[in-house]
Amino acid sequence: MANSSSSKTQLDRFKEAARELETDDDEARFNKKLGKLVKPKPDAKKND
Repeated sequence: MANSSSSKTQLDRFKEAARELETDDDEARFNKKLGKLVKPKPDAKKND
């Protein structure tokens, strides 16, 4: 049995993950969920 994820593009996998997180239709909800998954980049100005 072939791995179905290997035949999908990165975009398709991203869209599928977004649907699973119920974030594909609402930008505000997407940003809220995304904020829980990733940390913001550190501000370069603070290091100066």
